[in-house]
Amino acid sequence: MLFENQHPHNKSIMIAVLGKPNVGKSSFINHLMGFDLSIVSSKPQTTRNHFHCNFTIDRTEVVLVDTPGVHATNQELNKRMNGQAQMGAEGVDINFVLVDLKTDMVAEFKEFLRNFDAPLSRTWIIFTKADLIDREAIDLSETVEEMKKLCPTIEKYFMISTVDGHNIHALTGAIQDAAKSAPHLYPNGDASNKNERFFATEYIREQAFRLLKEELPYEIAVVIDEYKDIRKKEPEVTEAHISASILVNRPSQRAIVVGRGGSIIKEIGTNARKKIEAMIGGKVHLNLHVKVSPKWFNNNFVLDEIGLPRSQKSTRVWRKK
Repeated sequence: MLFENQHPHNKSIMIAVLGKPNVGKSSFINHLMGFDLSIVSSKPQTTRNHFHCNFTIDRTEVVLVDTPGVHATNQELNKRMNGQAQMGAEGVDINFVLVDLKTDMVAEFKEFLRNFDAPLSRTWIIFTKADLIDREAIDLSETVEEMKKLCPTIEKYFMISTVDGHNIHALTGAIQDAAKSAPHLYPNGDASNKNERFFATEYIREQAFRLLKEELPYEIAVVIDEYKDIRKKEPEVTEAHISASILVNRPSQRAIVVGRGGSIIKEIGTNARKKIEAMIGGKVHLNLHVKVSPKWFNNNFVLDEIGLPRSQKSTRVWRKK
């Protein structure tokens, strides 16, 4: 039954976007969305939480579930990230497994399945980065047949590029055909099931990754200490006051994030503020601090605070903040 006030021809489909780190999941989602919602960096494992990214084609609502890259790990942070990927695939209509065309594709897919460690329902393989190969010379049929031996639920495959848009139109057409008549989950046009506070942390972390490049490994996290949404006398005027902490593992890393004379943290704040302002459509006052939290990536209190619940493979040891 359709919800009241929804069009009787509405269709909806939910798709989990899965794959190993750095296969282009966030770039793929942003390309389909038409704007940068999911954060992107050149480093693997940028996405840490699973969340919905929603857009509509005609009367078809497409809900993409962005997920962290699946990988082998013994670290508690990464165990929880793998758990987020598994949670993101629960209850979806189709799983999109992204595979980088520049790799040993069958071996990469086999490794993904081993680390994902959960059954996959209806699956489409999305071969990414077609702009980096001679796509006229490649035949994927044998590769897909080998993949089907590993995962019998594979139904379709597409070779796409988010740089030049190759085959994107064919893919979105197939998505529309696969969608079923159903009410829209986000009838008000919300782009995500996550709030502005969540994306504020994401945009701060994204800018830290981009500026620090190889100087700092993935030993940083962002925690919102305070988020005040202020409405002025005019209802359409929005202003946000945000205080956030960038967590690092060692005191030496604090100096790297702060930079000489505070130059790095100032630039992180400036760039992140612009993205947050574009998101909320108003003015943002952003105050950033750097805090040393030794081995925060194995600290269950901190991991819970940044929105990563324990997975089935989580360590049960708790440490003080």
